[in-house]
Amino acid sequence: MCVSVKYSARGPALIPRMKTKHRIYYIALFSVVLLGLIATGMFQFWPHSIESTADWSVERRSVRDSPLVHLPASSPIPERGDLSCRMHTCFDVYRCGYNPKNRIKVYIYPLRRYVDELGAPISSTGLSREYNELLSAISDSEFYTDDVSRACLFIPSIDVLNQNSLRIRETAQALAQLHRWERGMNHLLFNMLPGGPPDYNTALDVPRDRALLAGGGFSTWTYRQGYDVSIPVYSPLSAEVELPKKQPGLFHCSLSQPASYFVLSSQTAVHMEYRAELEALKAENGEVVLILDKCTNLSEGVSPTRKRCYKGQVYDYPQTLQESTFCVVLRGARLGQAVLSDVLQAGCVPVIIADSYILPFSEVLDWKRASVVIPEDKLSEMYSILKSIPQRQVEEMQRQAHWFWEAYFSSMKAIALATLQIINDRIYPYAARSYEQWNDPSVVKWSSVNNPLFLPLIPPRSPGFTAVVLTYDRVESLFRVITEISKVPSLSKLLVVWNNQNKSPPEESIWPKITVPLKVVRTTENKLSNRFFPYDEIETEAVLAIDDDIIMLTSDELQFGYEVWREFPDRLVGYPGRLHLWDHEMSKWKYESEWTNEVSMVLTGAAFYHKYFNYLYTYKMPGDIKNWVDAHMNCEDIAMNFLVANITGKAPIKVTPRKKFKCPECTAIDGLSLDQTHMVERSECINKFASVFGMMPLKVVEHRADPVLYKDDFPEKLKSFPNIGSL
Repeated sequence: MCVSVKYSARGPALIPRMKTKHRIYYIALFSVVLLGLIATGMFQFWPHSIESTADWSVERRSVRDSPLVHLPASSPIPERGDLSCRMHTCFDVYRCGYNPKNRIKVYIYPLRRYVDELGAPISSTGLSREYNELLSAISDSEFYTDDVSRACLFIPSIDVLNQNSLRIRETAQALAQLHRWERGMNHLLFNMLPGGPPDYNTALDVPRDRALLAGGGFSTWTYRQGYDVSIPVYSPLSAEVELPKKQPGLFHCSLSQPASYFVLSSQTAVHMEYRAELEALKAENGEVVLILDKCTNLSEGVSPTRKRCYKGQVYDYPQTLQESTFCVVLRGARLGQAVLSDVLQAGCVPVIIADSYILPFSEVLDWKRASVVIPEDKLSEMYSILKSIPQRQVEEMQRQAHWFWEAYFSSMKAIALATLQIINDRIYPYAARSYEQWNDPSVVKWSSVNNPLFLPLIPPRSPGFTAVVLTYDRVESLFRVITEISKVPSLSKLLVVWNNQNKSPPEESIWPKITVPLKVVRTTENKLSNRFFPYDEIETEAVLAIDDDIIMLTSDELQFGYEVWREFPDRLVGYPGRLHLWDHEMSKWKYESEWTNEVSMVLTGAAFYHKYFNYLYTYKMPGDIKNWVDAHMNCEDIAMNFLVANITGKAPIKVTPRKKFKCPECTAIDGLSLDQTHMVERSECINKFASVFGMMPLKVVEHRADPVLYKDDFPEKLKSFPNIGSL
């Protein structure tokens, strides 16, 4: 059967031409649908000007210029507050959604003046300086958004920091007027001074529905674990007084040095029973205990908040806190005390005696590192408890106390941002700050390094690796090592750690000329642990630790080792393998270097690893292992194997067949490993480290990684790594 097809200038006419009236109808219908889609898009994506133009901004901080809002007596009042609230029941996390930065967005309500029917304000102070600073800090932070539709968290511009200045009922009515209140869902209130006479409740008395509370005086009865945030009571002296940084370990008794105290109490209005017990401690222990109180004999014009007295003698406050090792922080009418901030600023170790008090930011801060908490009924034993603390621990606590103040107490900005970060960590737990980030001083730059346990499956190839060569005095061998390593394609930088303090490195002109940056770092002490210090010069994730006498590794072997590490970035990947064995006759561990089918360690004389382990080795090595290594000038590689195996629960990976390394030019005097006592000490190290770890973390494996075509009978040009050593 034949079918005829009509052609036109535009091609074959496969569809019959529409009648004119039908064509007009469909064109009109299509136009209506198109206009509808355009209008929908405009409404969907046009800025939400109705709600976003009145946002809280710098220009709107003046209470006098803000709009007036009258609250009728019949205005609704929120419920008291649900003590059963938790993040999964009273917080809508779906408002936060996913975003690439894993950061919540915070909206601040526009400033309003709330008054009752008679025109009386709901607060006697309006917007306090402290609350203004807090809102300013949030509005300047990365958390802030002026688009209410994008907000995950809402903060009223109603100042409830100090309950004493509030009219409870009217403040609650003002909260209920907020246009996004919705029973307080996803709202955050900041309050530092809760309660009032005579009860002094430990949480804000203003009815607040399901709102989160960042409170400064929580007890275990009122604190909703994982929902509320315990914050410090800000001390205004932080901004008024600048204290010199205190040297840890101040306490002394020498008459030739300025007077100092072991325990100092500086609080006023302390309960008479506590005051009597403190006086008894002073009577028993003499001048090393100082009990101060408010002054009654000050000259006119002298601020009583800046002075403390004892038997007519006047002391400057808070400067006098720096003259003591321990400073008492007692429960007052309220659990939260501003004196805690003053004590931390002074670098004095706070002795907290306030049963059931939830310490500020205790959800993330390890207060055992910076304070001593003593039950109230043990107050009479305080002196003996404090005397039992080792001096080294005291000095560490003093440093930690001052750092806590700098990071989290020193300003309203620090308090506000720490609070928001805690809430942010709850909502995005997979991106939360680590224990180290919250508790370690910034000298440890944890933010500059990723944990290899959470890396992508394969780290990127482009950055390559940094070779770190530890050397002392073998210049000729060092230069040969540098020359060989420079041939490896993935080498990014070469770092020489010069461990000889009695001799300067060679002149720059005689160093090998290589195509990658070459840096020399001079150390202050001759320690093996210097090999694992997290130098700022190490910018790549991959590190190759290599000795200055390892000249026999080929560029193919090193490149292959790096490729294996990329597949296993949480492992130690190295060349010389070793084994630990249990000696049944001696009932202890033994170090084995003979050729076997098993491996549990790779020596860091030539090994790849992630630079994160440099931080752990330097700052988080358990017990006294690091000091042991430096004292014995041995076993730093075993210590690193213990550390990595303990963190990851995995064995190292040995690459290529090479089992032993020999340096033809080295003599017995040059090499540590040739010492007769070397093997005995290595076994001692394994037993020592196992006792410190409380277990044996090393894992034994029976495999190694070789290139795929390593022993196959193929032409060399087909092999990616043809030059692999056999021994």
